[in-house]
This record gives sequence, structure tokens and C-alpha cells, in this order.
Amino acid sequence: MTVNPDNLVLLFTTTCGASGELLGSDEKETVQLVWQVLNLVTKKPGPINEVLVKPESMCVSEECMEVSGISAEALSSAAPLEEALSQFNERLCSEINTSAGNSFCLCTDGQLHLRQVLHPEASSKNILLPDCFFSFFDLRKEFKKCYPSEADQKDLDLQFMADYLNLSMDSSDHAFTALKVHQMSHIAQALLSEPVCHTFSCSEKVNEKFETGTCSKMERIDDNTVIRARGLPWQSSDQDVARFFRGLNIAKGGAALCLNAQGRRNGEALVRFESEEHRDLALQRHKHHMGSRYIEVYKATGEDFLKIAGGTSNEVANFLSRENQVIVRMRGLPFTATAEQVLQFFSPSCPVTDGSEGILFVRFPDGRPTGDAFVLFSCEENAENALKKHKEILGKRYIELFRSTAAEVQQVLNKYSSAPLIPVAPAPILPIVPQPTFVPSTVAAVVGTRDCLRLRGLPYDASVQDILLFLGEYTADIRPHGVHMVLNQQGRPSGDAFIQMRSTDRAYLAAQRCHKRSMKERYVEVFPCSAQEMNIVLMGGSLSRSGLSPPPCKLRRLSPASYTFPHGGAVLPAGAVLPAGPVLPVDPAALYPSQFLLNPRPLAPTAFYPASSQMYMNYAAYYPSPPGSPPNMGYFPTSHPSAGSVLSNPPTAMIRMQSHTSTHAYASGVKEILSMVQGYQPSNSDALVTLPSLLSAKQPIADQSLGGYLDLQLL
Repeated sequence: MTVNPDNLVLLFTTTCGASGELLGSDEKETVQLVWQVLNLVTKKPGPINEVLVKPESMCVSEECMEVSGISAEALSSAAPLEEALSQFNERLCSEINTSAGNSFCLCTDGQLHLRQVLHPEASSKNILLPDCFFSFFDLRKEFKKCYPSEADQKDLDLQFMADYLNLSMDSSDHAFTALKVHQMSHIAQALLSEPVCHTFSCSEKVNEKFETGTCSKMERIDDNTVIRARGLPWQSSDQDVARFFRGLNIAKGGAALCLNAQGRRNGEALVRFESEEHRDLALQRHKHHMGSRYIEVYKATGEDFLKIAGGTSNEVANFLSRENQVIVRMRGLPFTATAEQVLQFFSPSCPVTDGSEGILFVRFPDGRPTGDAFVLFSCEENAENALKKHKEILGKRYIELFRSTAAEVQQVLNKYSSAPLIPVAPAPILPIVPQPTFVPSTVAAVVGTRDCLRLRGLPYDASVQDILLFLGEYTADIRPHGVHMVLNQQGRPSGDAFIQMRSTDRAYLAAQRCHKRSMKERYVEVFPCSAQEMNIVLMGGSLSRSGLSPPPCKLRRLSPASYTFPHGGAVLPAGAVLPAGPVLPVDPAALYPSQFLLNPRPLAPTAFYPASSQMYMNYAAYYPSPPGSPPNMGYFPTSHPSAGSVLSNPPTAMIRMQSHTSTHAYASGVKEILSMVQGYQPSNSDALVTLPSLLSAKQPIADQSLGGYLDLQLL
């Protein structure tokens, strides 16, 4: 309690379970408190005192009865822990006469008696410990200060220290626990006496409260101070985690709850302690209980902790710089919600700290809201009142409210701020396959120039004609064959499309004017992007925010086809007015003239790979549809004939694949059809596949390599 106390209280505890170095590791309850007061001025000890504690479960082990000499009958008549602690405090203060100004401090044999026994049990039973239990001396550490060259601290025990100091005691006059206290008293007197003359000062502290705080990604964290706790209840907070580890000193902001890919808590937490010693004590709480659930505790690294709790955003740092605030997370906000609406939602019973400055909205990198926000409250009372508004309505949506942490704020912000609009292909793919391009070299866009548009959220039945009508006046700025619908692996529309524009300025204006414009009762998001980003997605890059996951490719050869364009035809001038009435063709043969279909790219010998080799390639995630644009859609006049059937064009050929079974051989996906004929996917079991040349049509007929029985006919 003071730096240099007047008295030392030598305390020894007994539980109804394991003893020795395993004390407290089995979550057993305390059954006995034994202590003796040693006056540090006169160096004279007082009498040995004892208080029995009645456990809630009367299941006492044989080891406990043998060690303590306590019978079950004696425990049944004892007081419960809260009353026993009150008796201990009253008798101790009376013996020391604290009213006269005399001070004291507890002293134990190691860390276990307080950190692993009394504090965890008092926390689980909601018992408030007296102040004297938050400061103590470890007799083993005090001995190590006097004799630093002797045995390691982990190997020290009372018998070793007594033998080293040549202390002899008669064990016949004392019970086991009383003997331990007697040994501690003799060792402390030996350290106080000459020639050692040790002074008991600078006692150890037990943190009464967990302090929240921020952590920078640039901070260096010792790997030997971090653990991972698994199996937490989903509604638990960092304060609940700190309560589970009560008695051990957690670093400031050292409890970080982990989130899953959807931003929800996954039942894990990373905890950073002040020292390796406390980390080792935390590992002994493996499979201890939090409520009715047991918690698994494992070692972790500082890098693991920084991934969860570390942050670099100045906005987050400023938001979390207000200490001693309670954080509440809001989920499900309308995308149009403002700070004033949030303040009105919580007022007047639970005012937000610093008004709108105490609200942090979570946004995507492009500025779009995610529907999440974090709010600060100055006290627990205001936070509890705020949480009572869980699932109340704001606008037209109900709002979910959860108690949050500083680490969760960092995780959520890191997750959304680091998610690219279009993920980049993984590095190992690039050295194997050169990046394909859909734009010929004569009109290729400069890398990084955002002269393309990405349309997201299209209706699944949207066609190229719908996209052209959606863009309106900006249709005249589309490059020839510049409309690319994106299909998923099953050959169905993914809801995305890419548009190649003639200039960066027109692409930017189109994105500004058409963003969130409606198409068939759905609003469509429009973003500018570069040709390089478009190519990555059209050739297999994933559209999800979790990144790219290319499947293993087992094909013997793989060479995605490239686009080749004939000489451009007539395009409507920029100032021309679109004709009134329906102008789009309805004949499917006129939509995709044969001269605009993909031509196969010649395969170099280096493009062949052994069948046994495994190569990961971003090929089968998404497929581009046949490109469309105003010239080849018949939207504007063109010099190329668009009437008639594709069969009339001599450079092309067509084969028919007719299945003879109910489960046709290409039902497993579009990838096999593309790899066989290098064309477009069929829409049913009787498929017509257009091929760019007669030779390329004959090859799959000769191979028939799909694995099932197909009737391939050259038409």
C-alpha cells in the first residue's frame, strides 16, 4: 500500500484442488487463508492466523484435505468467500492498528496465490476485493534480488530458499499451511537481517481496471507477451476479456476482439500482457470458464496482434484519442444517414461525446458508406441507455447496437479502407502468363488511364441494348466493340459490365451523371476504371472484395483468345441526335456479326504445358461476353453488313454438339467448352458453337475430349 510499509503480511492460500505450482490452474475455490504479520522495524513476527472459507461446491479433493488438514465438516460451518475476506481485513487492521497510521503490504510465495486464485475467483463471484489485495511482494523475487546468481526464479521454492539460508525449522509443531507461513517468516527475517539488510520496497501492482487505447502498426511488440483466446461468447467485449484474465496485467489497449470476413466477431481475441511472466500465467487458464463456456488459450505473436489492433489512419487515431470513453457500434444504417440524424437517434437520454465529432462513419475507399458507424459516450450509464435502443428505427431501417472496442474500430476501418474496388491479380501468375489485353495496340489506353467505366448492380436480365439506353447521350463516346458484359462461371450474368470510352473526360462525366441512375427498378453504380483493371477482371480477376482465388488449371494448353478489330466504320458524330423510336435490332444474328467474333491467338510452343504440371491461373472465375457497341449493334450506321446469318461468312465455321444423355458432358461448367472449342458457351444441351475458322472447327470434332459421348457435326 506504501513504498516502504511498516509491516509485512505473509499470506498463504489453499484451494480445494491442486496445490504447489499448479495452484489455481484447475479453477477450484479457496478454502483457507493463513497469514502472519511481520514487523519490519522490530523484525518480530506475530501469531499465525487462519480463516476457513466455505466453497459453493463441497467437492474437496483428498490432496486438499491432506495438505491443509481441513475436514468437510469444518468447511460446511465456515463463512463464504466474501464474508471470509471481510473477516480477514478486520482482523488484520485490528492487529496492525491501521487507525494509528501503521501501514502494511501482503507478501506471498510466488504469484499464484493472488493472481491465479483470489483475483479470478473474486471476479467470477462479483466480489470486490479490499485495496490491500492489489499490491504485494513476491518473496521469490525479493530473494532473487539479494542472490541474483543463484537458481532461476522458476526453480525457487520455500524449501530451496530455507536450505540456502541455512534455516532449520521444526515441522512437528505446525500443520502444512502453518509451516509454509512459518518458513516465509524466517526467510523474510533472514533477508532483513545482516549481512543482507534487504529493504522491501516497490511492491508489485495488480491492475484494478483495464485501460483502452490505440496501437500503431509501427509499434514493436514482444512475441512472448501475446496470447490468443478462442471460444468467447459473441456478445463479449474487451472488458469481459480483461475480467476473464483478472489478476494479470494487460497492456493498455491490449485486448483486441477478432472479426470474421463479414465484420462480425468470430469468438476469438488477441491479448497483450505487460510481461512474459503474465503471458505464461494466462496460458495456465486454458479451458477456464467465462460463464458457461470454456475458453481456449494459446500462444500468439506480436505480428498477429498488430494485424488485428494496429492502425495507421489519422482519422481513427483522432477519434480514439479521447480516453475513458465507451464505444458503441451501429450497424445497418441507411446509406444516406447523417451525423445529425445519429445525434437525434440517441438524444436526449444518451448524449454523444463532442456531438458530431464523436461519430465515426465507416466508408469504402471510394467514399460509399458501409452502413456502419462508431459512437462515443462519456460514461457507462449513457452507453447502457444507448444500447437499450437496439433495433429501433432510423429512417426506414432498424439499427443494431453493440458495445465495441478500440481494436474493433481499427479492424473495421482497416478492412474497408484496404479493400480495392477491383482486386489485382496475385504476383505468382504474372511471370507465367503475359497479361492479356482486349484493346489493340493501335488504340491501347495508357496504363493507369481511367478511360473505362465499370457498371455494378445491373439487373440480371439486362442486355447490351439496355446498357446503351442507360448511358443515353454518352453512347456516342463508346469505342467500337467497347461494351463487355461479365458472366460468372455458370455462364450467367454477374451484374457487372465494362464500357470502353473514347476519353478520360467523357468517362468521368458519364460516371458522374449516370451513377445510381435506375435501370429496370434497380439503381446502377458507375465508376471510372482503367483498361488494365478491366482486363484483369475480364480474364478471371474476382469481383469480390476478399481478393482473387484462381482455380488450379489442369489443361495441357491455355491461351485465352484476344480481340482483333477490322477497320472502324461510321460512328455517329458527337453532336448528332439519336433517332426516335426503336432502333435496336431484335435478330440475334445481327447482334454479333461473325467478323467481330474472337479469333484464336496462335499458340507458341512455349504455351504448351505437361498434363501433370499444376499451374494456378486466373482464367475460370469470370468470362467476358461478346463485345458490343453502337456500330456492331446496329445502333448507328456501319459500313459492315449486319444482315443475314453468321453462316454466310466464309471465314467462320459452326459445329453442333448434341447430347445423347440427360446429363450432358459439359454440364460441369463453361470452362470445359471454352477449352475445347475456344468459342462461347452454349445455352442448352443442343449447342451451336461458332468457330473462327474451318481448321479450328475440325480439331474438337477429331478430339471429342470432353469425356462424355457427344455428337459433333460440322455445319
